[in-house]
This record gives sequence, structure tokens and C-alpha cells, in this order.
Amino acid sequence: MKEKDLMRRILSYTRKAVQDYDLIQEGDHVCVGLSGGKDSLALLCALANLRIFYPKKFKLSAVTVSLGFPGTDYSEVQALCDKLNVPYKIIHSQIAEILFDIRKESNPCALCANMRRGALNDAAREMGCNVVALGHHHEDIIETSLLALFYEGRYYCFPPKTWLDRAQVSVIRPFIYVEETFIKQYQEAANLPVVHNPCPMDKTSKRAEIKELIRTLSKDNRDLQTNLFGAVKRGLWPEIEE
Repeated sequence: MKEKDLMRRILSYTRKAVQDYDLIQEGDHVCVGLSGGKDSLALLCALANLRIFYPKKFKLSAVTVSLGFPGTDYSEVQALCDKLNVPYKIIHSQIAEILFDIRKESNPCALCANMRRGALNDAAREMGCNVVALGHHHEDIIETSLLALFYEGRYYCFPPKTWLDRAQVSVIRPFIYVEETFIKQYQEAANLPVVHNPCPMDKTSKRAEIKELIRTLSKDNRDLQTNLFGAVKRGLWPEIEE
């Protein structure tokens, strides 16, 4: 599938999520949290395209929270933002040093996520943004619900839109309907400047284990992911019914 066709499909799912859950309001200033991975880069491109024709006009900016791993280069991400006419800011942090050298965390993912979110939300607010957009996609929803069920003993998944009172921003997830396969295909077709994740915990986390479990179970049940996503929608986000 060609780049334009892939973006057209991604845009259709993105617009549906934005409309279903009222994610973007007239005059919003949306900040995309850019990790440098394929999901957030594709989200940036999708929202930059949506900004052109969506009836509710909004502004768009982007922020990367650099964890402080040596050799990480975001210059090509900056070039993409320049091409899309999206203001871009890199926040340099010492999160990696704090987690791995000072605290020597054996399971750092939750704390890392909290620290990154805090830095992202603060930077977004400083840039005048009232909305933060994250690149969680269709499969992320399923995996998060199973992680909560298996390891926390509760039925939970982050909602499409959340108001954070302390940070004074709304967090939205416009990619909840977008399947990862379309993101991967778009990444390759558009040659997105993905920044390699140097974290030693990458692909060794509990989420990676859940992803492999879903892949295994899906071999015998082609409807598994559809059913799991539907359960989340009906059980946790009952406002929208197909």
C-alpha cells in the first residue's frame, strides 16, 4: 500500500476516535509526545494532516523527553517537525542515570513512565498547550487491559481522554482504533526517522510478554484482539456503542 493510501486509512481511524470521544475542541493547542518511536511519529503526521481539514481548528506542537542515554540523536525528528511546520522542543533529562546508575532499579518501567509523563506535561504547559496527545494504538489498549488484569487484579485500561488536574492538561489517545500493522507499514512507506530505543529494558518488560502471549493465542483465535478490544470499549468506555 502506498504512503498516501496508508495515511488516508490512518486518518480515517484517527478522525473517528477524535469524533467518538470528543478529543479535540475548537482552539485547542495539542502537544504530541514524541518518543522517537514509530507510533508517536505516525501520530504527529496524522495530526498534522488532520489539522488541515478538521472542522474544529487546533494548533499543534511536539515535545521529546530525552532520557539521557548517550548518543541519542533527534536531529531527523527535528527535520520532520520543520517539514510539517510543527514547533518542536527537546527536554534533556537525567532519567536514565537516576533509574539505572543511582537507584539501580530492577523494574524501572513504571517509574520511568511517571517521570517522562511529568516532564512532558510540564513542557507542554510551558509551550501553551492544553492537550497532550500520546501514540497508544489498538494493540496497546488490549495489552494494557491484560497487564492490569494479570498483574494488578483489576479490570482497567487508560481512557481515550483524561483530564489531569495537577498538570492542567487533557491527555488524549487519537490512535486507539489504529492497528499497529498500519503504523508499521506507514513507517516504512514514509521512511519515518525512528530513533532507536537504547533502554536495556526494551522488549524485556511485562508488556513484551503480554504481546507475545496475544500473538500465540491469536493463532488459534482470529477474533481474539477484536473481542478483547470490544470488551474494553463496552466495559470501560460505555459511552460509545457501535
